[in-house]
Amino acid sequence: MAELSGRVALVTGASRGIGAATARALAAAGAKVAVTDLAAPDALAAEIGGLARAQDVTSEADWAATMEWLRAEAGGLDILVNNAGLFLMKPLIETTLEEWQRLHRVNVEGVFLGTRAAIPLLAERAAKWPGGASVINLSSMAGLVGSAGAACYNASKGAVRLFTKGAALELAPSRIRVNSVHPGVIETAMGDEVVHGLSGLTGMGENEARSVANQLHPLGHMGQPQNVADAIVFLASDKAAFMTGSEVVVDGGATAG
Repeated sequence: MAELSGRVALVTGASRGIGAATARALAAAGAKVAVTDLAAPDALAAEIGGLARAQDVTSEADWAATMEWLRAEAGGLDILVNNAGLFLMKPLIETTLEEWQRLHRVNVEGVFLGTRAAIPLLAERAAKWPGGASVINLSSMAGLVGSAGAACYNASKGAVRLFTKGAALELAPSRIRVNSVHPGVIETAMGDEVVHGLSGLTGMGENEARSVANQLHPLGHMGQPQNVADAIVFLASDKAAFMTGSEVVVDGGATAG
């Protein structure tokens, strides 16, 4: 499969979970993939024949440096996956302002900074492809429906959802498509945080909490990182050429009711 042959992709928060699965899937589809995280994911880059760099997505200077690095090392950028994110499940009354601010710096400001920084590079190459350039922002099913104990996380992922729509309208004339992906609970380290948080909120044991997390999804189980990565590859490709401002939900039916 080489549907992304010739394209350059950047995946943030790529050291594990959905980010790592996405980097592998984009590379398998033919893209040259750059991966970043707080510590450079060098082993992953070597595995997929890509590039790695340490990056703090909350740093405006880091984003500017990453764009210059991509121009120098890869010749530009065609696909941006704003994947880096944090999870928080905690009663509102116990949540500190610092926790709220940290969550939003990564989950919201990181997406804003990344999208803004990438616009010039994406616009330069968008005309090369039938579907133009592509930005894919990782939201969550928590950006679509509320959840007790996760109001702050809901707020951050809801912000990503509507930021995506506004950016899609603004960037459409430049042939830059912007879409959001909304996973359910996925079998990753962050998925384990969801289970742990659910256990803490309800007092149930971890095994019972995992069973409840599975049953949140009508399909009866949590998702796999590859399920989300496949959706991202689709959005990055020309098969999604007429999709922008869209929400692709990968949640096993959790928000269908």
